[in-house]
Amino acid sequence: MNTTALLLSVFLACLVEAVEATTIVLAAGTARDWRSALTGVGAGLVVLAAVIIVFGPAIALIPMDVLRLVVGGLLLIFGLQWMRKAILRASGHKALHDEDEIYQREVAAAQSASEESRLGVSDWYAFTLSFKGVLLEGLEVAFIVVTFGNIQGQLSLAAWTAVAAVVLVAIAGIVVRGPLSRVPENTMKFIVGIMLTGFGIFWGAEGAGAVWPAADLSLLVIIPALAVIALAIVAVLRRHPSVASTAATSEPSEFAMGFAGNLPDSQTIEPSAQETDPGVHARSVAVDTAPDAPREPSAGNSLKKFGLFWYDFIVGDDWRVALAIVASFALTAALNTAGGNGTWWIVPAVAVLTLPMALSRIVRRP
Repeated sequence: MNTTALLLSVFLACLVEAVEATTIVLAAGTARDWRSALTGVGAGLVVLAAVIIVFGPAIALIPMDVLRLVVGGLLLIFGLQWMRKAILRASGHKALHDEDEIYQREVAAAQSASEESRLGVSDWYAFTLSFKGVLLEGLEVAFIVVTFGNIQGQLSLAAWTAVAAVVLVAIAGIVVRGPLSRVPENTMKFIVGIMLTGFGIFWGAEGAGAVWPAADLSLLVIIPALAVIALAIVAVLRRHPSVASTAATSEPSEFAMGFAGNLPDSQTIEPSAQETDPGVHARSVAVDTAPDAPREPSAGNSLKKFGLFWYDFIVGDDWRVALAIVASFALTAALNTAGGNGTWWIVPAVAVLTLPMALSRIVRRP
C-alpha cells in the first residue's frame, strides 16, 4: 500500500506542478524566444537535479523517527494548504485554476517586457521566466521526492516517477503547443492534498511515538476518511454562495515570492483582488504598465523575500495551523513518554479540526 500510494502521490504532485511550469515556458517561448526559454528550462532542471542528488543521501543520515516527525509536519502543512484551496475551489468560494487565463496573462507580460541579453542568452526575460517557473514549481516536488523516497527507502523509484510525469507533460506541451487546460488540474490538486495530508498524519504521529492500530494498513482508513471529510465540507460550503471574485489566479504564495526579487521589470507580484477579502491567500502576476522605470532590488528587500520564502515553506499560509500541528506532535510525544497508550488519534483529530478553523476566517457568508 505504501509503495503504491507513494508512486501515485509523487506522480500526481509532479504532474500538477509540471503543467503549471509548462504554461509559463510556453508563454515565454511563444511570446519571446524559444531558445532562451528552453535554456532557462534546462538550467532550472539542473538545479532541481542537484537538490535531489545533494539532499537525498544527506536526509538519509537523519534518524528515522526524527525524519518522520519533520517530514510529517511539513507534509501536513503542504497537504492542508492544498486541501483548503481545493475545498474552496470545489465549493465555489475560490476561482478554479485556469491555465488558459494564466497563459494569456503570461504572454501579455512577456510581450510588454523590454529586450535584453546577458551571459550569452539572447533574451534574458524568456530565460528568467522559464528558469523561475521550472524552479519554483519543482522545488515542492523535489521535497516530496526526497522525503517520500527516503522514508520508504525508494528514492530512485520516486525520482523516476517524477521524471515520468515531467516527460509526459513535456510531450503533451510539445504536441498541443498551448496551455494544457484539459488536464483535470483542480481534481488532481484535491487528490494530492488529501494524500499528502494522509501521509503527514501517518508519519508525523509515528515520529512522535504513536503506534497505529493496523500499522501501514491504517493509511487505508486515514486517506479515505480525509476524502469523505473534505467532500462533506464542500457540500456544506456550497449551500452558502461565495461573494469572491471569479477571476482565475496563478496563486504564487510567499513560497514563490521569496524568489521574486529579481523578476523582469515588467512583471511584479502583487496582491490580487481576492486578497481584499480577509484571509484569502492568493496572489496574481500583474503586468506593470510602466516597464520603463526599472526597480533596483536592495539587499534588505532581497533578504526579506528570502525570509518569506522559508517562512512560507515551513509555516505555510496560516501560522495557527502550523502551531496546532506542532502542539499535536508535542502532546503525543509527552503522553507516550509518560507511558500512555492509544495516542495515535491525537494528530489526525487536530489535523481535521484545523480545516474548519482555517476555513472559518476565509469563507464569509454574504
